[in-house]
Amino acid sequence: MAHPSGASVRHENCSPQRHDGRPLHAAALKFFWGPMDCGKSTMALQMNYNHARQGRRGLVLTRIDRSLGPRVTTRIGLAHDAIEVTDDLDLVALVRGRWAEGIRVDYLICDEACFYTVEHVEQMAELVDAYDVDVFAFGLATDFRSCLFPAAQRLFELADEVARIQVEVLCWCGREGLLNARVADGRVVREGQRVVIGDTVDTADVRYQVLCRRHHRAGDLGPAV
Repeated sequence: MAHPSGASVRHENCSPQRHDGRPLHAAALKFFWGPMDCGKSTMALQMNYNHARQGRRGLVLTRIDRSLGPRVTTRIGLAHDAIEVTDDLDLVALVRGRWAEGIRVDYLICDEACFYTVEHVEQMAELVDAYDVDVFAFGLATDFRSCLFPAAQRLFELADEVARIQVEVLCWCGREGLLNARVADGRVVREGQRVVIGDTVDTADVRYQVLCRRHHRAGDLGPAV
């Protein structure tokens, strides 16, 4: 299917270009990762803003956002409506469907990508390679047990670019926080469902706390607990 975002314009002595001035076949799959509180969703919305400001058109997607709705929300108060990613959602079919309606799609913003399925990641790669659509994925790398999420692992394997979010999150001891501990009844939880919705606020029934490796392994939440 021919699609609006792939329409090329050939200038004399220049490589073919897309309608937005970017070279054809220059799309990329990029994965931005980090622990909780490092600003992944904030960066996702900033990325969407920057691209949209230059006339590009994209879709914002999320899965299991803290709002429990089809929105990307951040702890600093930013929010944006989004498409909820379900197990049976085909990202390629989603984009092709928009093109069939005459709607341009130049890129996808995929927040909470760690909660997507591995098949979704394969579809991201297909969109980049076969349809020249940029995909920017944002998410955690590891779960509360410090094990890689399957989708995150596949993103590490397939992404053209992998970047750790540079906003530093500290463990209570002052070391750099790397791992997300799940906390219930004042104790670090080692077993349970891989995905349980919680927040980093102390009042949550189930909360998460970013710890350095030493204190995550020891289950040490610090002197304040």
